[in-house]
Amino acid sequence: MHARLADLFNLRRGEGAPVFVAGLFFFCILSALMLLRPARDALGMERGLDEVRWLFVGTALVTLAVNPVFSWLVARLRRLQFIAATYAFFAVSLCGFWALLVFAPGAVGARSGQVFYVWFSVFNLFVTMVFWALLADRFSSDQGKRLFALIAVGGTLGAIFGPWLASRLAEPLGTPALLLIAAGFLLMGIALAGLLVRLHGDGPREARAPPLEPARIGGSAWAGIRAVFASRYLSAIAGYVVIMTIVATFLYFTRLQMVAAAETGLDARTGLLGNIDMWTQVAVLALQLTLSGQIIRRLGLPFALALLPVAMALGFIGLALYASFAVLILLEAANRAIQRGLTRPARETLFTVVDRQEKYKAKAFIDTFVYRAGDVVGAQTEGVLGRLGLALGGLVTVVVPLALVWAALGIWLGRAQQRRATDVPADTGGPG
Repeated sequence: MHARLADLFNLRRGEGAPVFVAGLFFFCILSALMLLRPARDALGMERGLDEVRWLFVGTALVTLAVNPVFSWLVARLRRLQFIAATYAFFAVSLCGFWALLVFAPGAVGARSGQVFYVWFSVFNLFVTMVFWALLADRFSSDQGKRLFALIAVGGTLGAIFGPWLASRLAEPLGTPALLLIAAGFLLMGIALAGLLVRLHGDGPREARAPPLEPARIGGSAWAGIRAVFASRYLSAIAGYVVIMTIVATFLYFTRLQMVAAAETGLDARTGLLGNIDMWTQVAVLALQLTLSGQIIRRLGLPFALALLPVAMALGFIGLALYASFAVLILLEAANRAIQRGLTRPARETLFTVVDRQEKYKAKAFIDTFVYRAGDVVGAQTEGVLGRLGLALGGLVTVVVPLALVWAALGIWLGRAQQRRATDVPADTGGPG
């Protein structure tokens, strides 16, 4: 039975324990995120969708300001230290928001909801970025192609469990209680990160972890930003991420508009959004457990990175023709199934062939500011099209050409990663 499972999931000797711990780590992170996401969306909608669009601008500016601080920590602390510091900061912040909501509810207003919305949007990106950066550092390029999709199953289970928990607890316990539960998941994530770094496989060399705590990465706080603009490979990843987030933002605002029309109360919206999140994860899990690892391994990264653009273009055409909650859930299910089950593992594999400074600093810039910059462009474009009365039909005319460029970038990146994996071994030591 053990041999059959290893063959099914393409595991090699010594890889089972690290993959299990990484999957459990991702389960904790996504449980925390998806537990809070419905509350974030419900709070953000309190003053209307136009306000949410401008909150995206604030989020992008905050992520730009935080990036040099994070890079400074990466340069001066050892790997586990800055990972623990990142998660601990967000856990303490959640406790602070909980205290405000419980002990000073009169001080909570629209402004507090906006602050939480921006804070959560930054939190969302940084905790997932740190997780995937650690995996790109811990596993080789070949392992990334074989195992990242399997590890992502843990995140999908968390993404199902978090909304389920939110939908069950939002009304009986109230939204503030969700914050403390999410903080607990983050603290468990810190312990699992330490275990993953220290866990050595007993199989072939590639199944073993790097040295427990490599030397500090060093470099400047701005090195990651400079690296993105200096490298054609990293710039292409940034372009891929920008287009992906623009299209995802179009889908996000379409979702908010439908929910706003269906529910008016904060707790009711939180529950409805939680239920949508839960059910759209089912298709993600099905893909991850059956096809995703095989697709990346057999069809390659170019195909895996190009599939999402094609699917999103077709999905928006279908949504424009049949606008309903059923079609929306189907589109979100397809988007997340491909994104989390296939595209995200493939995109994270791109970072297994860069040096350690780029894995943490450049990746942080791409996965936070560049990501949120795409959100801003998508939100403002969607708002302009809405004011012009074009709605979903107008979005389709933007999504389709973007998807063509997006797919072309994915194919180029997949081929470039394969060349780097063969010709230029990644530097695991980093400068300094």
